[in-house]
Amino acid sequence: MNFRVRLTREAEADLERLFDFVLERELARASGNLELAEQAVLAIRAGVATLKTSPFTCRKAGQSPFLRELIIPFGHTGYVALFEIIDPAEVVVSALRHQLEDDYH
Repeated sequence: MNFRVRLTREAEADLERLFDFVLERELARASGNLELAEQAVLAIRAGVATLKTSPFTCRKAGQSPFLRELIIPFGHTGYVALFEIIDPAEVVVSALRHQLEDDYH
């Protein structure tokens, strides 16, 4: 069975924020890799795509068994996607953050 996966507006805004952060950081470096921001977004999207087939394999993020977090490796750290399994056909990603951030925005 495949789940339909969608991102909320807030999660899409988080994706843009994370892209901008990596891009600005790389622009500030003398030998920055400007492709790194796009690679990060591709890694996040690929990670989120895995929720289509296996959302229940991700760790629980609270009391509800349907609220979970997906760890998305990238470089030495990575990203975390907060999502909820809405029903047997749909998963909604509500927030994205870098693993070193304290919490979701």
